[in-house]
Amino acid sequence: MLFKQTAALRLLVAALLCLPGAAALAQPHYVLEKVVEISRHGVRPPTPSNTKAMEAGTARQWPQWLTAEGELTGHGYSAAVLKGQYVAARYRQHGLLTAGCPAAGDIFVWASPLQRTKATAKALTDGAFPGCGVAVNAVSGEQDPLFQSDKMGLAKLDAAKARSAILAAMGGSVAAAQQRLTPDITRLKQAVCLPDAPCPAFDKPWALQQEKDGRFSISGLSTLANMAETFRLAWSENQPLAQVAFGNARSANDVAKLMPLLTAKYDFTSDVPYIARRGGSILMDQIAKALQQGVTPQRNAPPDVRWLLYVAHDTNISYLRTMLNFSWQLGNYPRGNIPPASSLVFERWRDSSSQQRLIRVYFQAQTLDQIRALQPIDRLHPPLKQEWEDKDCQITDVGTLCPYDQTIKRIVASIDGSAVTKVDYSGK
Repeated sequence: MLFKQTAALRLLVAALLCLPGAAALAQPHYVLEKVVEISRHGVRPPTPSNTKAMEAGTARQWPQWLTAEGELTGHGYSAAVLKGQYVAARYRQHGLLTAGCPAAGDIFVWASPLQRTKATAKALTDGAFPGCGVAVNAVSGEQDPLFQSDKMGLAKLDAAKARSAILAAMGGSVAAAQQRLTPDITRLKQAVCLPDAPCPAFDKPWALQQEKDGRFSISGLSTLANMAETFRLAWSENQPLAQVAFGNARSANDVAKLMPLLTAKYDFTSDVPYIARRGGSILMDQIAKALQQGVTPQRNAPPDVRWLLYVAHDTNISYLRTMLNFSWQLGNYPRGNIPPASSLVFERWRDSSSQQRLIRVYFQAQTLDQIRALQPIDRLHPPLKQEWEDKDCQITDVGTLCPYDQTIKRIVASIDGSAVTKVDYSGK
């Protein structure tokens, strides 16, 4: 009799598992334990110095924005809200977060101290937790070692070593790189220069120079890259077509064709491995410690929460991706592009069967048209995404998962210990 009852019970359970929604009752194979996300700020106008250089370099006035130069726009805020809604819904789906406002230990937000980054952090959290007023934390001053260590002299460059590395990235000389990029330069010139009028930004040879704060730049290329960035921002802002590249970009594909010089700027400066390690090691050290919290004790680590959200700049993300030897090609964006409110994401998962932990790393961004039209992001209309891969990683139904110990060692090995300093999250 007992055998018959047990057999009947097993049949009932099996039948229930076949019913719609029954899968939600089953323990998922992979459990999301922690997320460390580094987001870029959202859409902004050019900074004052960029506008000045672009207008001087083209001998014409550039379109005016309604928002103060360099600050997050209302449109940029709305696009970041949509991203916040999407990522939080995904984290709730995987059990990292629950519905409603966050509980203690759910999220900690730390932003670079500029207006555009703090405002983007507010937009992301307003989308993720509407009406909850999640705190956005930042230092009280103008510079934070997590995001501006290169400007603060905390990771000084060996000038000779940096110059050598930059020239190697450029193909041996600045002139060689400028010559190689002639088709992209010509295409940009046709978009911004008036016929038979001076356009000095395109007439001068590029030059490698070291700034007063110790950083390196390529004069000439920097201004052209900022023009390309401005076109992407104007398109993303949903500005009239007549104001996007002076009417010479009628579609997202047209905008993308004008952007390769922005990739070149990354290639020759922040994506140079020596420069990236010096500038990105403080932030990478905090990421590594955050991923290990709850597994092994950590000192001088960030607050231990399920979702650690940093809101920073494209330079910070380019440092990190270079340290990981990670590049991407998303949609019609040029290689390695870092769009507004895009993010580099580190996730820690646990296999509920073996109890082994795994790491997933990926980069995600809204498309040019998603940002321009403020299109909601969901499962059917997801953001663009590319996964980081390493030895022994495996493709699963939740993404590319990599062995925990091996990946942590890889991340830690990318850090230049001499460039690391303690981080204070008190906001003082």
